[in-house]
Amino acid sequence: MTIVTEQLDAAMVRRVLGCYPTGVVVVAAMVDGEPEGLAVNSFTSVSLDPPLIAFCAAATSSTWPRLRRADGFAITLLGAAQQDACRTFASKGADRFSAVPWSMSPGGHPLLDGALAWLDVVPHSMQQAGDHELVLARVTGLDAASGDHPLVFFRGAFTSLERENGGERPPSARAAAPHGLDAESPFFDVLAARLDATAP
Repeated sequence: MTIVTEQLDAAMVRRVLGCYPTGVVVVAAMVDGEPEGLAVNSFTSVSLDPPLIAFCAAATSSTWPRLRRADGFAITLLGAAQQDACRTFASKGADRFSAVPWSMSPGGHPLLDGALAWLDVVPHSMQQAGDHELVLARVTGLDAASGDHPLVFFRGAFTSLERENGGERPPSARAAAPHGLDAESPFFDVLAARLDATAP
């Protein structure tokens, strides 16, 4: 059944958009000498030349107003084994960086250890987009690890990404860019409810 209306039901929007699987990243920076970070599944590649990425942060976030003051960020692409880290960074009031091992990126920003990959970025532009802020950022450094599956969020829960051909993904899959919505979007409202946590 197709629903067409000027006033879309929020629960239906959440249900439909939850059918789109997303990866999960942690966006982090040093602010006043302390690490700040939040979980985001609204991360996407935008351009290769120049190298640009984008992510969204909720207007209601208590973490983002502090984080956005930084002159750059590190983005940690989480692996499947990092569900606990995701829970920590999607929970309000958690002492996030004391609960997970982390180190500094070459750009001087906090990175979670054991991730699939990381990027150092500097803000390019920020724009209000409904109940979120859309951040476009330029990549200044990056690297990837090998071996793990990505952390995937689908229909309100973590899931696995099956590999074909004896565990090897085809070249087209290896080159695919991640996409999604942030930790305080409706997707992570569902996650928070399931984990007895609330988004930051």
